[in-house]
Amino acid sequence: ALQENLDRKLFGQHLVNKVVVKAVKGFLNNTNAKKPLALSLHGWTGTGKNFVSKIVAESIYKRGLQSKYVHQFVATLHFPHAPSINLYKDQLQSWIRGNVSICPRSLFIFDEMDKMHAGLIDSIKPFLDYYELLDGVSYRQAIFIFLSNAGAEKITEVALDFWRNGRTREDIQLTDIQNALSVSVFNNKNSGFWHSTLIDRNLIDYFVPFLPLEYKHVKMCVRVEIESRGYVVDEDILTRIADEMTYFPREERIYSDKGCKTVDAKLDYYYD
Repeated sequence: ALQENLDRKLFGQHLVNKVVVKAVKGFLNNTNAKKPLALSLHGWTGTGKNFVSKIVAESIYKRGLQSKYVHQFVATLHFPHAPSINLYKDQLQSWIRGNVSICPRSLFIFDEMDKMHAGLIDSIKPFLDYYELLDGVSYRQAIFIFLSNAGAEKITEVALDFWRNGRTREDIQLTDIQNALSVSVFNNKNSGFWHSTLIDRNLIDYFVPFLPLEYKHVKMCVRVEIESRGYVVDEDILTRIADEMTYFPREERIYSDKGCKTVDAKLDYYYD
């Protein structure tokens, strides 16, 4: 189901498709995992990070994101005030400990990692490490997914280099990006992963790059959204919506500024 959903609904992200399926499937089939699975998803807004975490949740739990075993944290909502960081650390440890005690196969999603206060995420380091038990609780079946815009510039840089050298985006391999991405995120002062022990101690299993979306991918998003609403696809409206998006770099206009983020709202305008 995970593979099918990514194939049908996620566009222009061959690396994400390959890495996420391999990582999640391998982890769920491993009866003797040595640590929890930790995935860090990086890329510009609208490239599919939240969408992929939703699909992962739906492939594991009947109620998907609505499952009581799926826990979402949004940095600006749950951890807004820098002076309260020590309180947040205690709360976060308590939440994770309590939920994994109830269900070992708990899923934790941390959104807006690029807006999280530096040092806060290090409080969960013991839960991601190679411990068999911590205070009688095993965290080895849990899954942690981090979502961040940090590193998006590095990903775009690689994608543009390939484009300017006449190579397709499908030629890009994980090895072309992953190391540079992890270093970029680690050294980004505006990232919750700034000098994080999670990266320093290699506790993030995969840094998953979401490539910026091209015009053709935006059109695919629009088509799927129109169909999902039960409308007949009007090619003229579809093209108009894709054309209304802004693209970068300014001269070449290759990549969509907001990915597929505003497709929903634009459809409301044309179809409502």
